[in-house]
Amino acid sequence: TLLNSLEEENPNIPVIAKYFGTKGRYEEVNPYLIRDILAVNRSGLQPPSPQCREIHLTAIIRHGTRYPTAKNVKKMQKLYKLVQSSARGEESWLREILTQWTMWYTEDMDGRLVQKGVGDLKHLAVRLSKLFPTIISEEKLRGGLFKFITSSKHRCVNSTLSFKAGLTEMWAITDVEFQHAVNDALMRFFDTCTKFVQEVDNNPSALTEMDKFTQRPEMVRVQEKIADRLDVPYHLITYDMVEAAFYLCAYEFAIKTANSPWCRLFDEVDGQVMEYALDLKQFWKRGYGYDINSKSSCILFHDVFSRLEKAVNDHNSGQPVAEAVTVQVGHAETLLPLLTLLGFFKDNETLMSTNYASQRERSFRTSRMLPYAANLVLVLFDCGGQDIRLQPLVNEQPVVFPGLADRQESMPLYEDVKRQYAELLNGCDYETVCDKTQNTRIHS
Repeated sequence: TLLNSLEEENPNIPVIAKYFGTKGRYEEVNPYLIRDILAVNRSGLQPPSPQCREIHLTAIIRHGTRYPTAKNVKKMQKLYKLVQSSARGEESWLREILTQWTMWYTEDMDGRLVQKGVGDLKHLAVRLSKLFPTIISEEKLRGGLFKFITSSKHRCVNSTLSFKAGLTEMWAITDVEFQHAVNDALMRFFDTCTKFVQEVDNNPSALTEMDKFTQRPEMVRVQEKIADRLDVPYHLITYDMVEAAFYLCAYEFAIKTANSPWCRLFDEVDGQVMEYALDLKQFWKRGYGYDINSKSSCILFHDVFSRLEKAVNDHNSGQPVAEAVTVQVGHAETLLPLLTLLGFFKDNETLMSTNYASQRERSFRTSRMLPYAANLVLVLFDCGGQDIRLQPLVNEQPVVFPGLADRQESMPLYEDVKRQYAELLNGCDYETVCDKTQNTRIHS
């Protein structure tokens, strides 16, 4: 594949780079960006007819590359101390960790956007304007037809500013500023959904499958291999230590594009096992594992569809669409429940601690779905005379709404999409689904 050829000729890319889950680079999902960060891939984006015109675009975007959180910094520091005090061996990469590499991560970095993250969003803005030039246009931005909404977290606000800067720098706009609104009710719905917080987020047993997997032979083998590579006793390398090493490799790469000596603790098989452990965590905490995970995003789901509906109504009544472009910046935890509610990346089999082998070809793969700056883009097109269509894209790649695949149409009718989600559109009331008193505990 193209991915392999690009990575084989690039010694700066760790062997395990495509398995970093939510700590992965966007470039690993779209490898053509490695050569040209502003390249766009239009294949699969063919409207059914040449007269199709964009009338509205909504983009829901995860923040860009960030520093580790304080919690993960602590784990990394613990591993680093262990390696310093106990590791033996003469390998050059180990000597490099011990003599040249310094522990430069500090707890006060706590998840803040890094410089690479600024670029992630600026470049995404430019690419989206190349993909959809008639709607992401200078004229519409200056005309006040863009709306920017963000989570209150620093990394999201700064990602929003970066996205805006991508546009204003491209069009050399210096005479006017564009406002954004902070809206945690929409972009951090997971904080206020009581049922989700109590039954999943703060419930250790929700992660039973991931915990079990860390005890399984596949993961124990990874721990033993790392202990062997460091020449330390097996009992010193816990799952937390393995995770810290994996994250050290991931962050050094995402932030500094460095193939760090920490990466030498893993081979490709280890990377695949780690990816599965992290996917299990996301599956049970934010994905298909529990119904409330996706239902917690009802508030965002309804918000998105009411914007689409308003745009269609504006358009059909012959007036200009008041809100041509909506950009909403949030978190992996914003995007995954919504993608799950919409039914994307769903496998026939539930991800369990025991079915690693049979899930090798799974579509629920956070490395592909949720790198930094991951995005869901919905574009409304008017293809002439009441023929309104809706094109979904995930990470700039066209996707098919589940249930509409048999149409073989890349771009389904908006009315068909609404019919597909009728049950959610008529129900899925955030207050009701999140109210702890409403229904009984989830039984796993």
